[in-house]
Amino acid sequence: MATEFLLNGAKTRFDGDAETPLLWVLRDHLHLTGTKYGCGIAQCGACTVHLDGKNRRSCVTPVAMVAGRSVTTIEGSRGKVADAVKAAWVAIDVPQCGFCQSGQVMSAIGLLAAKPRPSDDDIDQAMAGNICRCASYVRIRQAIKDAAGKISA
Repeated sequence: MATEFLLNGAKTRFDGDAETPLLWVLRDHLHLTGTKYGCGIAQCGACTVHLDGKNRRSCVTPVAMVAGRSVTTIEGSRGKVADAVKAAWVAIDVPQCGFCQSGQVMSAIGLLAAKPRPSDDDIDQAMAGNICRCASYVRIRQAIKDAAGKISA
């Protein structure tokens, strides 16, 4: 049975096992490799996408769960909030190795879409599930604050 959903605004169909994790559908079948595999148990955040506008770990999300819904990956993230976050990331050179950054960016976009003026505690809570092995957390926090300033301006 096929699973149909919107992916980055386009109708998409997956003709495979409905229990296949969304991450593998994105990477292996649809060739969108911006979403990364980190841990496979929803603990690191590298695989974060938006499901109906909310942050979701794609490594533990069966593709059946997205049927009839909207999925946005790093490749499809657009708009005022996404643009502000991406620009802030580049402006202060957040990534070191860059592996976790698509998940970090997607989580930051989700945070700022829900709370355009987050407190430090809001940032800590929203980003707590995203692990950066290079420990660029200080720059990540600053980029989120910088993006929030651009959105609110």
